[in-house]
Amino acid sequence: MHFTMQGRWIHCPLRTLMSTPAPESELLTTPLHALHLELGARMVPFAGYSMPVQYPAGLMAEHLHCRTSAALFDVSHMGQLRLTGSEAAAALETLLPIDVIGMADGQQRYGFLTNEHGGILDDLMLTRSGLGEQTEWLMIVNAANKAADTALLQSRIGQRCNVQPRPELALLALQGPQAVTALARLNPAVSSLSFMTGAAVTLNGAPCFATRSGYTGEDGFEISVPASEAEALARALLAQPEVRPAGLGARDTLRLEAGLCLHGNDIDAQTTPVEAGLLWAIQKVRRAGGARAGGYPGAAVIDAQITAGPARRRVGLTGLDRAPVRPGTAIVSADGAPLGTVTSGTLAPTVNQPIAIAYLPAAHAALEHEVFAEVRGKRLPMRVTALPFVPHRYVRTSAR
Repeated sequence: MHFTMQGRWIHCPLRTLMSTPAPESELLTTPLHALHLELGARMVPFAGYSMPVQYPAGLMAEHLHCRTSAALFDVSHMGQLRLTGSEAAAALETLLPIDVIGMADGQQRYGFLTNEHGGILDDLMLTRSGLGEQTEWLMIVNAANKAADTALLQSRIGQRCNVQPRPELALLALQGPQAVTALARLNPAVSSLSFMTGAAVTLNGAPCFATRSGYTGEDGFEISVPASEAEALARALLAQPEVRPAGLGARDTLRLEAGLCLHGNDIDAQTTPVEAGLLWAIQKVRRAGGARAGGYPGAAVIDAQITAGPARRRVGLTGLDRAPVRPGTAIVSADGAPLGTVTSGTLAPTVNQPIAIAYLPAAHAALEHEVFAEVRGKRLPMRVTALPFVPHRYVRTSAR
């Protein structure tokens, strides 16, 4: 699927957008649906929801505004869960390869649910809130997987802790270098948060939980808010001079420039965290030799790959000419031998050149190595490039 802005075509690699659309009557809507229509959004089916892919300004303008100011995204289709109980942390470590027990109050971590082969069933964000008996774990999972994730959690650890889906909550993402300026007008306390931390805050009179995190590579916040208060909060944020609305199209090109994975494209149940370059998310205490090593599905496979190295690796690719490459494009060597497949690709608005993510054999994954994308009978040269394509601009120290 392509979107245009001022005569320039951008490929949006969201596979779900390219699938056969569900009838409008079968699609779910978020609490901001009426606001999206009022703002002139182009709505598309995504993960069973009617979602805004872009607004009248267009994908390019939304993308660049997020990089320079602040963009507001509706991500209420994502799944939100709350886990409580004295055994919740230990129980979660039987399903996640991350250090849950060692998390501090307000700390957030990126993680994933794995299968017995070490594959990634879903990736997620987990935040600890509270201490002692008041501790709860707040989890955000992907929209397409939330029913399966909830069922997995309830069946595997529901006897040890309470797993509570939170459909009564909406989720807003305010992203960009001016996000903190805009949000702090509603509550100055958000300025004290640093990257991957969260806290309960009141915003526009609504009880919210905000984390300083996001999916764009920029500074920003994800805000869990009661669905009944979501539209009022969104309007309050859009009233700030820095903030404009942005849709799924810009969210995808932003995350791709930031080198972030999209589940179902760049990672899936056949991809391990080591192959995907996500070993940083598995703390040493959970790896072989660590105090709480293993104990989660696929631990032996993942530990073996950590030791020996994976046979293939996720890499960034930069095109040496102007033609963008799409997901599913074959990557070959100079002599035409098949090497891998593009999982995400676009003509990147910020860097103004074709970029892609693909999996290549380890022997072909070295930086600066040249490979070729087969596009409409032509072989287009691409170069293995360090990720991210655009530097992350997270705020890792608070303004306390």
